[in-house]
Amino acid sequence: MTGLTDADVPAWTERLGLPGLYDVHVHFMPSNVMDKVWAYFDDAGPLIGRPWPITYRFSDEERVARLRALGVRRFSALPYAHKAGIAGYLNDWAAGLADRVPEALRCATFFPEPDAAAYVAKAIDDGVELFKVHWQVGGFDPRDPQLDDVWGTLAESGTPVVVHAGSGPVRRNHTGPGPFGEVLRAHPRLAAIIAHMGSPEYAEFLDLAERYERVRLDTTMAFTDFFEADAPFPRDLRPRLLDLVDKILLGSDFPNIPYPYAHQIEALVRLDMGEDWLRRVCWENAAALLD
Repeated sequence: MTGLTDADVPAWTERLGLPGLYDVHVHFMPSNVMDKVWAYFDDAGPLIGRPWPITYRFSDEERVARLRALGVRRFSALPYAHKAGIAGYLNDWAAGLADRVPEALRCATFFPEPDAAAYVAKAIDDGVELFKVHWQVGGFDPRDPQLDDVWGTLAESGTPVVVHAGSGPVRRNHTGPGPFGEVLRAHPRLAAIIAHMGSPEYAEFLDLAERYERVRLDTTMAFTDFFEADAPFPRDLRPRLLDLVDKILLGSDFPNIPYPYAHQIEALVRLDMGEDWLRRVCWENAAALLD
């Protein structure tokens, strides 16, 4: 199948017999923060490393409408703290979004700082369903002692956390499978979702998903032409995608993608893993984890 457009996606989902798409890697943030994120992409900043146009640069309301039109029936917000002192503001804002938008998961973030364990525990008590942490942007070490109780609390509660642990698009001191692998050795029950399939260290992050019961991966931007140009997913690893069928979740990075949303779906289809694999990835695995 080639040439899938955004308008085609709902009919494609219906043909699979799904109620819609379940996207665990969507970003919503306060407009002042999102504007700065978009400006960084526009400038192809040092952590981006290449031209990266934003396809869905719209207001929150219009982006929600676009997701609904695509048939995305459940989606995350995934704010991420890039420095100390901002997580509380982002978490309060994301809670308000979840209150306004029934399809939005209640999401939160954290950063290595003295009160991180306290506000993460409170967020869980308040019903947060999914966390996001991004040390490729934040430049911190996931093994920071200030995060040890955070990881422990998340592991004990079973609350999932999307982690940008891979070294794409630009490697930093604490990216890659080594640092986060140490976190998992200390907290083997952590329910982690490895963003971007762990790009570009695909094999090593697949290893972690095989080793740890609660580790999963999301498809965000993986297999698309944009990622394949710089960090192609090795063909010899594809059989492992079938072996890990229950541990792979749909992610898109909407709205911060340089192509139409439908291209992520098309990229999954052309892997030729079969309709059952697509059903699990596009809805069933996330629904089982989060609903």
